[in-house]
Amino acid sequence: MGELDMASTITPSTALNPDRTPDRRAWVALACLWFIYVLNFLDRQLLSILAKPIQDTLHITDSQLGLLGGLYFAAFYCFIAIPVGWLADRTNRVTVLAVACGIWSAATMACGVAGSYGAFAVARMTVGFGEAGGVPPSYAIITDYFPPGRRGRALGLYNLGPPVGAALGIAFGASMAAAFSWRDAFLITGAVGVVAALVLKFLVREPERGGLDHHPTPRVAPARAGFGDTLRMFFSHPLLLLVSLGSGATQFVTYGLGNFATLFLMREKGMTLGEVAVWYAVVVGVGMSVGIFGSGWLIDRFTRHSKRAYGLAPAIALVLAVPCYLGFVAAPHWPVALACLLPAMCLNHVYLSSAVTLVQNEVRPNQRVMSGALLLLVMNFIGLGLGPTYVGAASDFFRAAHPDNSLQVALFTLVPFYGLAIGLFLLLARALGKAPKIGAAP
Repeated sequence: MGELDMASTITPSTALNPDRTPDRRAWVALACLWFIYVLNFLDRQLLSILAKPIQDTLHITDSQLGLLGGLYFAAFYCFIAIPVGWLADRTNRVTVLAVACGIWSAATMACGVAGSYGAFAVARMTVGFGEAGGVPPSYAIITDYFPPGRRGRALGLYNLGPPVGAALGIAFGASMAAAFSWRDAFLITGAVGVVAALVLKFLVREPERGGLDHHPTPRVAPARAGFGDTLRMFFSHPLLLLVSLGSGATQFVTYGLGNFATLFLMREKGMTLGEVAVWYAVVVGVGMSVGIFGSGWLIDRFTRHSKRAYGLAPAIALVLAVPCYLGFVAAPHWPVALACLLPAMCLNHVYLSSAVTLVQNEVRPNQRVMSGALLLLVMNFIGLGLGPTYVGAASDFFRAAHPDNSLQVALFTLVPFYGLAIGLFLLLARALGKAPKIGAAP
């Protein structure tokens, strides 16, 4: 990978007007990164949407399904992200992202031809290995294309990738499975991803690191951050740990629910694949989009007055989400369940733009990719790794006593994690009232 060429000083226009309107290249870059994020989540959603036909073909249990979407995937996705983040902080971030996209897309195609549980598991682990290089470089590239006053909205737009990808994954995966085969959905998604990786490399330029940050005087290009220095900085600072743990507790609920929601709606609420492709897709797409993008706008607005909003906004949203979540799980029929799920989806995802914007704004420019990777490590290992694994194991555990609604009982047991997440975000809000800027120069 080529070394990054950086100007030794920022231009006068950047120094005097750090909140200037982003140019066309910034929006092109954001669009390309967003599309790849959509593919990332479309692929991830396929496993949960196609759970029933995959279970029928490969003869796997709820626990095995939870491991596929949880621990097996996250073990690679979370921990490989750290060396990838370190590499991207020292080299060309666009190249790292393009290579990662190519790897996970090829592995997605391998899922479509897997003939056994073991082969499918290896393919999903490889998908996790590739996706580890997707989000952290993207966060840093966007941060260096958009000035501080525009980053919350830019990252909010980028973070619309998950809801759009999830909604498309639901509609596309369910429709393909109903009309053809679940294998075709994986093959087509992977092929599109390979093409997207090539387009990204030729269309998006590497931006200058920290070129749009606030600088009262001309600055010298930052030295490359040491791996150990960034690691120690992140895990020794209470503020970064609180936002990571609060996000992880939230994701324990969202991924635990998300990986089993379709199976729950079909097996215990009576939905068909055709109904899932339309109604569940709409709920996920609208609910997540409003929560993520709306929170990005709110963060940009309210953090101008107080940084405590980074913690208060997700805490308040999660308090409001609890009764909606309980209504979804307890509803007697799927239309009522989806009506409750819509506001819960919206409120459950307010934390994401808040957490990402806080970390990217507060650390040094030469530590942004790895800091984003460390944020993802903590929150995704807890949420993505353990949430689905827990729900699948709990469902199998409760099946003997509750053979007709074991998933419902398992989903009820996620409620205490709402309380944990709310408490952590309230502690974050308190800490933010007194915290100095993490990456501030001495």
